[in-house]
Amino acid sequence: MIKKLHEMGIKSGHMYTAGMASIGLSIASWFMSKKVEPAGLDRADRWGIFVGQWAPTFFALGVALRIEETHRELGEQEMFERAEGARTRAPAGV
Repeated sequence: MIKKLHEMGIKSGHMYTAGMASIGLSIASWFMSKKVEPAGLDRADRWGIFVGQWAPTFFALGVALRIEETHRELGEQEMFERAEGARTRAPAGV
């Protein structure tokens, strides 16, 4: 799925922006629901929590896309060489 998102042109920055927007939208939806709807504080809390739960998903997708971007930038061989180099430099007993 991450590879497909990357091929569609979606970048990690887009997901980070969506996560931040979700936090702002959560606050706005809570405030609007509290002030505009006569349903009371309970419904406002539910709206705020519902929208606020999107943020971690967007941030996780952003991290996964960043890994995909890095993977494509470096290429598989160079990533393998870096991993091998890190293993050979590790202190004895680790």
